[in-house]
Amino acid sequence: MSDIYEYAKEAYAAYGIDTDAVIDKLSQKPISMHCWQGDDVMGFDQKDNAASGGIMTTGNYPGRARTFEELTADFEKAASLIPGKKRINLHASYAVFNEANPWHDRDQLVYDDFKPWVEWAKKNGYGIDFNPTLFSHPMVNHGLTVSSPDKATRDFWIRHCIACRKIAERIGEELDDMVLNNFWIPDGLKDVPTDRYGLRENLKNSLDEIYSFETPHVVDSMEQKLFGIGVEGFTVGNQEFYVSYAAKKGGNFVVLNDLGHFNVGEDVPDKLSSLSLFFPYIPLHVTRPMHWDSDHVTLFNDTMKELGEEIVRVPGLWEKSMIGMDFFDAAINRVGAWATGMRTMEKALLWGLLQPTERLKELQNTFQDSEKMMVLEQFKTMPFGIVWDEYCRRAGVPTDANVWPKVKEYEDEVLSKRA
Repeated sequence: MSDIYEYAKEAYAAYGIDTDAVIDKLSQKPISMHCWQGDDVMGFDQKDNAASGGIMTTGNYPGRARTFEELTADFEKAASLIPGKKRINLHASYAVFNEANPWHDRDQLVYDDFKPWVEWAKKNGYGIDFNPTLFSHPMVNHGLTVSSPDKATRDFWIRHCIACRKIAERIGEELDDMVLNNFWIPDGLKDVPTDRYGLRENLKNSLDEIYSFETPHVVDSMEQKLFGIGVEGFTVGNQEFYVSYAAKKGGNFVVLNDLGHFNVGEDVPDKLSSLSLFFPYIPLHVTRPMHWDSDHVTLFNDTMKELGEEIVRVPGLWEKSMIGMDFFDAAINRVGAWATGMRTMEKALLWGLLQPTERLKELQNTFQDSEKMMVLEQFKTMPFGIVWDEYCRRAGVPTDANVWPKVKEYEDEVLSKRA
């Protein structure tokens, strides 16, 4: 243990914070690393089709993963640069097809299409989270899927969503774990609607059918969005719809908050304490919006610090929170993006754990606002970075200054050789 870490440990101990216990706690909190950063949300089932249906990536950095083998290799490389426990956040469009398992459409997916992912996750000690893929497909009809007025369209996507819940349940059984199965349904209209109610009634009826059977190994979550590309005028599944639907269903039905899916002025971390009062799980998709849901790589900014603080401060939220990342940037090295964004989430949690939470609560509740303000300012310059470096050292991963050389080495040896 270095002398500089001893200094930081003593500095935090003066305020009742045990940095060794903090590091141990953080090392056990899993974060779900999203597969789609590695291949620009292309997936394996619609070859050579760019992402569509409210999804868009920009840039053409060399080295995009094109196969299951390339994607998992890139994932493992990124994981070697990131401290802490990890899960894999998997979309249904990443079904693994080959000669022994020929291609079939999304409404016919089964567990065996994802068995290679489960075997790989078992080997590496990863959990898995799952997502139906209701975009980048010709059956997205005028921007609509399960809310479409066209019955054939609705039925196709209902079959897909039912298949995905069954797959998620089987994954949970195989891993003896709870699997977050998150529905982001991009349905909406390009211009101002004249029948909001009808589309939302279709969505409700479709969800009733999709959720008509039990999945004890699954946490079912629904994710709202403000708007998307080509559906700027109206989004069917807004926050009011999904909060109401999940609350009425009860049990393990919850709402997922994506940091990029709200008005820019909204404070997403502020929402967590409200939801935590009523729901057993609080799933998150963490990204960095820039003017809209642009899904930039997460950086250690004020929003991320507040997110980490809330996850620590709200009673029970550390256990309830299910954290998944959701950025995708095709303009930069994709492995480097994974490493940066995931490490940022870890930093945010560490930041929250290193705050004098109980003291700050007491100061607020006794109306000592001047002292509270000054304590908050003081902790902005506490030796946080020293504790972060120690956490990385104990996890056997590089400190910040040494991440890029590892990424560049992998780019030169592996990524640059991909056609």
